[in-house]
Amino acid sequence: MTSPPLDPRRWVVLAILSGSLLLIAMDTTILNVAFPSLVSDLQPSSVQQLWIIDVYALALSGLLVTAGALGDRWGRKRLLLAGFTIFASASLMAVFATEAWQVIAARALLGVGGAAIMPSTLSILRDVFTDARERALAYAVWAAVFGGGMALGPVVGGLLVERNGWQSAFLINVPVALVIIALGAWILPESRQPREGRWDWWGVGQSVVGMLALAGGIKQLGKGGPADPVAWMLLVVAAVALTVFVRRQLRLPQPLFHVRLFTNRSFSIAAASIFLGMIALGSALFLVTQWFQYAQGYSPLEAGVRLLPAPLGLVVTSLVTPVLMHRLPIRHVIGGGLLLMTAGLALPWLFQQSGPLGYPGVAVALGVLGCGVGVATTAASVTLMASAPKEHVSGAAAVEETCYELGAAMGVAILGSVAGALYRGHLPELAVDGAAAASVRDSVGEAAHVASAVGGPAGAELLAKASSAFTFGMTPTFMLAAVLPLAAAVLAWSKIPRDLRPTETSH
Repeated sequence: MTSPPLDPRRWVVLAILSGSLLLIAMDTTILNVAFPSLVSDLQPSSVQQLWIIDVYALALSGLLVTAGALGDRWGRKRLLLAGFTIFASASLMAVFATEAWQVIAARALLGVGGAAIMPSTLSILRDVFTDARERALAYAVWAAVFGGGMALGPVVGGLLVERNGWQSAFLINVPVALVIIALGAWILPESRQPREGRWDWWGVGQSVVGMLALAGGIKQLGKGGPADPVAWMLLVVAAVALTVFVRRQLRLPQPLFHVRLFTNRSFSIAAASIFLGMIALGSALFLVTQWFQYAQGYSPLEAGVRLLPAPLGLVVTSLVTPVLMHRLPIRHVIGGGLLLMTAGLALPWLFQQSGPLGYPGVAVALGVLGCGVGVATTAASVTLMASAPKEHVSGAAAVEETCYELGAAMGVAILGSVAGALYRGHLPELAVDGAAAASVRDSVGEAAHVASAVGGPAGAELLAKASSAFTFGMTPTFMLAAVLPLAAAVLAWSKIPRDLRPTETSH
């Protein structure tokens, strides 16, 4: 049996799609360092602040399944270019925003554009790279760019914000999007997976409502605690909507999403590994960025540069992982990467037991965490995509990217709330009272603003107390996060077949 011909454009296509993905991934975290400047300028409420951070990933996660199915029918190249048009327009909306709600709306539209773009990247790669080994390398580059983009977002954001203000974190999207639209229209091949029957509008509504309610419910639960009735109402809505969605998809001859992909054990474990790992990584990057800026007093650029051990470790190990997958059983590669993640998350707490936590210890932890993420997510991505038949590649891509985006958002929502509760628990008696004391207890960012307003030795003492409380809340949260990749490692070693070799299997 002869192998299918190799597309001569495949490496150029990979470069264009990598540029597309880098922009989307950076937008997940680029606002972390621009956030203090934005808050100072627009004065959003605490609820608005949470939505500015979370709405991008939540909107993207809620629409990925629908976007994957739409790309199959309408054309993946066409959907990708439409997504970048939305992305550029939403970025301009954010640049000219003068109210917090306008930034929230722009971030939501950015999520819509990202949802149109992301499934198309993996689906086009699956069509262009017909050789299994080359495809594994392409997926490794994809994972390296995505993970590296998430970690590099604060570095690029810090450089831009320090010189040009928070608007520049959005403005950078516009020229990059226009270049990708031009190159993509010229070079990218069109691909689709024709489906018979009508477009499943009921399924679209059920999946979007279910995913948004799930994300919103967990976010509200993390903020309001287990007694919050709104959180439980949202979670009930999510359970009902997603149950109805799954039952409907199982009955349809041409479903919007092929639910039976999850009956493949390797597919399910790979998805769980990405999801649990991204919860841990998303929370770690969010909390460390805050720690750098508020507890350590670094500027946005200085904070971004100090995050570099994570993306450097991630990019290097992502590109080395295909070699490991050729030589070792895939379950060892995924499990080993997840154990490295566990170690990276546990190290700050361990270092803190022997003295005050400083940057050298955090740098080592970030480097180990980045290496673990690079190995684990790359191997899991290759496994997940290789486990899906070619006709369901868009659905598999949507699942993978939902795990990335929803996992990162959940990490910020749940573990960020845990860290906030521990921060408040470690705060001693304060020299201020009334509204100022309430602001200090709300977050370390608010404490920094109050300390600046108080000024003098009293302000410095207030900030020192808040910084210490935040540090003692952050490190136990990392230990809690470390349980997630550890659990995923146990699943990978116990459930993934011993003889699975995704780099040698073609569907």
